[in-house]
Amino acid sequence: MLSLEDIGCREDIAETGATIEDNALIKALYVREHYGYDCFADDTGLEVRALGGEPGIFSARYAGEGHDSEANMTKLLAKLEHTTDRRACFRTVIALVRGSEQRLFEGTVEGTITHERRGTGGFGYDPVFMPNGYDATFAELGSEVKNTISHRAMAVHKLARYLLDD
Repeated sequence: MLSLEDIGCREDIAETGATIEDNALIKALYVREHYGYDCFADDTGLEVRALGGEPGIFSARYAGEGHDSEANMTKLLAKLEHTTDRRACFRTVIALVRGSEQRLFEGTVEGTITHERRGTGGFGYDPVFMPNGYDATFAELGSEVKNTISHRAMAVHKLARYLLDD
């Protein structure tokens, strides 16, 4: 398996799709078309029910182009300040492109958005996302637990199962 660096791909591939699925596929197809390698690529988004699915595909740049996690969380918490419905989910979609074959593998973890940041681990929205069945945020759970139950782990397991069965 080769990384993007291994094949010389250093471009910031524009995520111009309307959905998480579109963006994952755009990235995998870009590598296939420009470098000739079969590829898998992912995209992830936080979807908050009371906000109509925001931040969604804009999760990394919710508060602006700077990919500033603190600013993103501040904006999210402000928008939910007077909201009691704090249900949310993290979704990851992995797109696999092999020759003309295109497949998508999705992982989702349901949870809620807390009222304040909790924990110092993880990245992105981890300090404000509490997965269902836990009384701690992703940032408090630690990477060992998070990597077992996360949306990304679910999508990767589905991809691995498909490749092993293929």
